[in-house]
Amino acid sequence: MLPSPMSILLMALLQSAPVVQPAPTAPICQNVQRIELSLTPGTYEICVSPGLLTGFVFDAPVVVDLQDEVRFMEVTRSRTSISIIPPVDMTPGERLRLTALFGDGSVQGRVTFILVGHSGRAAHQVEVYRDKRSRESFLHEVEQERARNQQLRNELERLQHRFEQLGIECGDPGGMRRLIASRAMTNNGISAQEFIKELSGYTESGLSVVRGVSYRSNYRVAVEVWLGNSSPEPWMAADAALVDASGMKLKGIRLWQESAIPATESRLVVVEADVGRKVPLGDITVVLRENGPRSISIPKVAVPQ
Repeated sequence: MLPSPMSILLMALLQSAPVVQPAPTAPICQNVQRIELSLTPGTYEICVSPGLLTGFVFDAPVVVDLQDEVRFMEVTRSRTSISIIPPVDMTPGERLRLTALFGDGSVQGRVTFILVGHSGRAAHQVEVYRDKRSRESFLHEVEQERARNQQLRNELERLQHRFEQLGIECGDPGGMRRLIASRAMTNNGISAQEFIKELSGYTESGLSVVRGVSYRSNYRVAVEVWLGNSSPEPWMAADAALVDASGMKLKGIRLWQESAIPATESRLVVVEADVGRKVPLGDITVVLRENGPRSISIPKVAVPQ
């Protein structure tokens, strides 16, 4: 049976169609990468980035050959190491070869690394072991992991403390039961008092009070103030203080502002401090400062007694 014209055309298209190769995947960028040649022989991909230093440390003397070395921003060699800063024009995904030849010059003593361009991230140090790693090397790695885990735990505690300061509870933004359980809220709730009438339009350093409310619980006082920004530069509070009528700064200051105030717009800023309900305050002064010259001191803010 003769093939049909359609089948002939299909076979011609299949034979002429180019074979699409999958794009190579980028290596995982590890800060410290340890390679044991006896366990994982082959070619190794190392993540590098223009402007970032990557150092190779070997457990024996080596001679290193670097592809397109003249392009590199910096290359520093020693008998057992080489440090490189990749070319400034190295593009993400670009690959350059680094070959290390161990002292005896044998084929078995040769190892090839492929430097893969990455944007903004790179391996800081690559440790290469021709023989099995020593016990001291493993102990050093364990200590590094312990230090990293402790750092992560500290960061987690800091974030948890920050959430507590903002009164935010994961999965329950209201968190009213926290107020009840801590007895921060009385049977009459939390006292609030607007100060929009007295201070609306108060201006300093290009910042003006649009409106505001003060709050008081059994243990804390808080002030929410909407600030307008008439200056051409955005404004973000970096530091705050609440000062009572006697001139004393309240303790336990907590500051919250979701984003900088763009020019000609207004945003909410919240300041909170620790103070018992029975402590007389009188009118307080709210002080807000940026990381720069601009600040505003809002006087005579009435708070519930």
